[in-house]
Amino acid sequence: MKSMTCKQLGGACDLVFQAETFEEMAALSKAHGTEMFLQKDDAHLKAMDEMRELMKTPGAMEKWMQGKREVFEGLGEDV
Repeated sequence: MKSMTCKQLGGACDLVFQAETFEEMAALSKAHGTEMFLQKDDAHLKAMDEMRELMKTPGAMEKWMQGKREVFEGLGEDV
């Protein structure tokens, strides 16, 4: 099990997610983002706007995701 914060995953807060795989981590982050979107949380909405801008450049989102995957893979297991 590894831990990452919302901020480490491109979000806006220090909520900690725990997952066995990067795919699970990404799904937890996405669910949290959806919740924050529905709550109209300003900080998270700003982070989402930045993500939308990134998606305008071909290949940028894939490169960004690969970077997050590498951070996840470089983390030690939770104790």
